Amino acid sequence: MNLNLLLYARSRALPTTIVVLLAAAPATAWCADWLVAQPDLGPRARLPVVVLAPVLVAAAIGTSLYTHSDELDRTAVRPWWPRRLAQLLLLTAVAAGLLTTAVPGHPELYGAPAMVRNVLGAVGVTALAAALIRARLSWLPMLAHTSAVYFSAQAEPGGPGAVWAWSVQPGSQQTAWWTAAALFAAGTCLYAVRGARPESPGSRR
Repeated sequence: MNLNLLLYARSRALPTTIVVLLAAAPATAWCADWLVAQPDLGPRARLPVVVLAPVLVAAAIGTSLYTHSDELDRTAVRPWWPRRLAQLLLLTAVAAGLLTTAVPGHPELYGAPAMVRNVLGAVGVTALAAALIRARLSWLPMLAHTSAVYFSAQAEPGGPGAVWAWSVQPGSQQTAWWTAAALFAAGTCLYAVRGARPESPGSRR
């Protein structure tokens, strides 16, 4: 492996992040199977894992957006945005691919499509937070949003609520998909261009 890539991976804690993503898939599958087996939960049985698992993997990805060598990064000859972009896209693809295996088949209402959408949206919000409020706190906005939405927006699918409550919508809800895709695009672009906000207020990238 290229030495520069190895150093980059270690400085971003990528090995730890990958381990968390790998562990999240079987844990999610177990929880999803247990929920489906409960007789009184109905077609929304897998909603908790479809909502919460993406928050977990997005938080893990958020930790990899922090760098311990901010000063060295700013003095690098080559631009950093391609590496940031590749890192975020690769980790998102791995997370989405692994978590979709945890919710296959029926019920389709909260299956693989909803899981992919929520991973995209959660990673997008986390990347936005890393660029705006620092990587170490990047998990906080998505967790706060998910908590508020999950406990207050379990209404019928669709309608205006599909925009702000996109994470609890069925997988086929187009408005929720557009919202999650927009969040992912905005977060990915902002993080790729700016990187995570420096920990020290006086430093700039």
